[in-house]
Amino acid sequence: MNTDTTLAGSADVVRAVPLTFHPRPGTVHARAVSGRFNTWRWAMVWLTQLVFYGGVWLPWRDGDAVRPALWMDIPHERLYLFDQVLWPQDALLFAFVLIVAALALFFVTALAGRLFCGFACPQTVYTMMFSWIEARIEGKPAARRALDAAPWGPRKIAIKGVKHALWWVLAAWTAITFVGYFTPIRDLLPRLTTWDVGMWEGFWLVFYASFTCVQAGFAREAVCQHMCPYSRFQGVMTDAHTRQVGYDRLRGEPRASARSVGAGDCVDCTICVQVCPTGIDIRDGVQYACINCGLCVDACDSVMDRVGRARGLIRFASEHQLAGRDLRRPRIRAAVYAALIALCAGTALWLLANRPALRVDVLRDRSVLAREAADGRIENAYLLKVANLTRHEVDYVARVDGVPGAALVGSGQLRVAANSVASLRLTVAAPDDGTLRGAQPLDVVVAPRGRPDESARERSRFLFP
Repeated sequence: MNTDTTLAGSADVVRAVPLTFHPRPGTVHARAVSGRFNTWRWAMVWLTQLVFYGGVWLPWRDGDAVRPALWMDIPHERLYLFDQVLWPQDALLFAFVLIVAALALFFVTALAGRLFCGFACPQTVYTMMFSWIEARIEGKPAARRALDAAPWGPRKIAIKGVKHALWWVLAAWTAITFVGYFTPIRDLLPRLTTWDVGMWEGFWLVFYASFTCVQAGFAREAVCQHMCPYSRFQGVMTDAHTRQVGYDRLRGEPRASARSVGAGDCVDCTICVQVCPTGIDIRDGVQYACINCGLCVDACDSVMDRVGRARGLIRFASEHQLAGRDLRRPRIRAAVYAALIALCAGTALWLLANRPALRVDVLRDRSVLAREAADGRIENAYLLKVANLTRHEVDYVARVDGVPGAALVGSGQLRVAANSVASLRLTVAAPDDGTLRGAQPLDVVVAPRGRPDESARERSRFLFP
């Protein structure tokens, strides 16, 4: 407990102030506001959800077959991205994509703080959607707070029941869409009517729906304040030049509800606090809980318009600008992030453009190290795996190199379908003239029929007695 002590005559008057880690205890029911930042936020909601909910339904023709355009085919270890098919061997490409995404987040943070959190973070997007449903059912913030404080009765049960039913419908459809990126949704939906789903499909349907409902419907701003690690370490990525939502204390103080001599422009209406989705007072300075959504800017600008004062009392500005120092210095941190983004993105594009159309893997048959054939030659057995990364069926021919006189027993021919892997058992025989002993390097070379210059080579070992 914090205590404030004042003297009244000879007696001490002690006022107890409860200590809380939440800036506004209880559920935050933010007031609705209109303005350019609120419009941009809802534009991001529509954009992200059109991509998420719509992308799972996009069909794509692959030869004679039709498959989802975006599909993580885990049983066959493939990721379909329209025309591109990525394999586990493309893990380095995935790594660069993740690095670029992280660097882009750092770059945006260096320029404008938690801008991603306020406009595009899934937690923000789904909280907005769930809060919109709540406002349509329960009414304005004052009505919602009154309903929360009211005792349970038929009216409260009915209103809360409708709200939670709609929340669960949205959460369930979100979970179905998520699973639809792994199990084609046109196959998944008919099976859901009888719950004919596998163990992992059922788990993710239940877990993702519950997770969405809890995070966006109940946790809300607590995720941004206490669960998200980004709010804690964002401070190391910003500096005094970072443009964040801030209150112009030089212009706004001292606050006064009416125009008076020496008063600032802030009329102390507290609307900036009422519209904040995380429940903070931006006039207290930059805070880790601020997600830079800009709603307080919209609210303050509307008040300034009504009282006939200039906009921008609360605005996106750097610490230097709010302190009256408009220092124009090179943004070294942002420039470094931008250069790293360009480098990693260029590397990822180069890797994608130069992905091999053929991959080969050779595994020795470990059950038989070597055997002697009837003609005196030494034979070794292998399992050849050929991955055809093209969109056409290809005939491949295998040969061996590296061991004098070594040759395949059989044709070494293999047909592989488009974007598929096929296996072929190989037997390699080599003469035993006594000059070679033990393990010798052997190369298995595979090439499309008639195109030896497009070959792929994989090294293995040939064992002599």
